[in-house]
Amino acid sequence: MPVFLLTNDDGYFSEGIKALREELKKLGRVITIAPDRNLSGVGHSLTFTAPLRMRRVDDDFWTVIGGTPADCIHLGYYVLLDGKAPDLVCSGINEGPNLGEDITYSGTVSGAMEGRILGIPSVAFSVFGENPDFKEVARVCLDVVKMVLEKGMPEDTYLNVNVPALPRDEIRGFMITRQGRRAYVEKVLKLSDPARKPLYWITAEKFGWSLEEGTDYWAVYHGYVSITPLQLDLTNYRALEILKKTWQA
Repeated sequence: MPVFLLTNDDGYFSEGIKALREELKKLGRVITIAPDRNLSGVGHSLTFTAPLRMRRVDDDFWTVIGGTPADCIHLGYYVLLDGKAPDLVCSGINEGPNLGEDITYSGTVSGAMEGRILGIPSVAFSVFGENPDFKEVARVCLDVVKMVLEKGMPEDTYLNVNVPALPRDEIRGFMITRQGRRAYVEKVLKLSDPARKPLYWITAEKFGWSLEEGTDYWAVYHGYVSITPLQLDLTNYRALEILKKTWQA
């Protein structure tokens, strides 16, 4: 019976993680450990400067007080599983997509990244679209999990999966994609608190992604489940060769 380690960045109370947990329990044991609050955009952050506490929510279900998704994976692996690797790390289901460059900010994707760093096959799940039925989305996620358990994945690889918020029978299929590009503009709003001291709010002025065929956004926009293989090695090998030829000449 497979063992899953499940986290997210929306908090242990989110509908996405609850739905995915119930689906994964159909296949095996699910150790769930998630932040105690919404940490969307926290990225791949580990807590080194403060202690962490865990609180039990239910059977095999814990929340980490003040912890990030990466913290949760560490505590799940080293404390709850006593260093025994699960068969798969799952992160999500995120309430919103993680596409293009946004994956660098995503705590959901970082939960899967941390699993891969620990040598465990890992998948991040997010949903694209308004008013998703998380039970329906979780069933699609389970199809991906079954494929991973059956076929495996390459070393140094973890998966970023985005599921359209459509009825399962309306999804057109699964597509292996590359990371797309953002096409929106951010801005910083300057506000004031009641004491007239300045506050700042980072927000998007124009929101969207470039619709390039073969990308994660193209796939979900056209009703496909996007499966993007990511890697831990961030080296730009094309630039590496250029720099060797020009800088070391």
